[in-house]
Amino acid sequence: MLIAQVAPDLLRFALLEPDLVNAYLAGDVLIDSGGRFAGKKLARALEGRTVRAHAITHAHFDHQGCSHAVCERHGIPLWCGEGDRAAMESGDLSLVLPPGRRLAAWLHQTLAGPRHPVARALVEGDQVGGFTVLQTPGHTPGHLAFWRDRDGVLILDDVLFHRNPVTRRRGLSEPFRWATYDRAANLDAAARLATLKPSVVCFGHGAPLRNPGAFKVFVSTLLCRRSPGS
Repeated sequence: MLIAQVAPDLLRFALLEPDLVNAYLAGDVLIDSGGRFAGKKLARALEGRTVRAHAITHAHFDHQGCSHAVCERHGIPLWCGEGDRAAMESGDLSLVLPPGRRLAAWLHQTLAGPRHPVARALVEGDQVGGFTVLQTPGHTPGHLAFWRDRDGVLILDDVLFHRNPVTRRRGLSEPFRWATYDRAANLDAAARLATLKPSVVCFGHGAPLRNPGAFKVFVSTLLCRRSPGS
């Protein structure tokens, strides 16, 4: 497992391969927890560190898998977006998946971590570990990103991939459409985040990107190719 400092007060925990599935420690807040089989790795990564809360960007199995365990172990609250709250509290992750995607729903339910009560629904402008919460619905109804204006660090998580977690191909790409609740809204979220002109972009899948120009160009290309109604 790789533990790397992305920026001041921001650590990246690569829980699967060097960059296939990531979690982050922003100040004293753990952001995401990987899949449920990453529990031992996450426990080692957090050993000796101060963790006062746990936030998830969205309630997909590879981001909430160890959330119940880490909250119980450290006695800390769980936070997420309102749109994903019901899925996290009920354990029914189909609530944040596109309707009718039976295979995706089966996969998420098979690999999901246990349900856990949400102590706080994060909203636009909340402060989490030195970052400002941005509501970026699309990939899931309650997807969140985290922005730090003072140094331009953005945790956008699964608004975009920087490495495909299935093919393992590196590079910017859209998240899987079969797991994206509303693609049009997700494209809108990507467009919004590109206007921030981040100096560093952090992903749920893939290494950090330190090329603001490449990020802007990729999002612009996506929007140019966007078909009506998508």
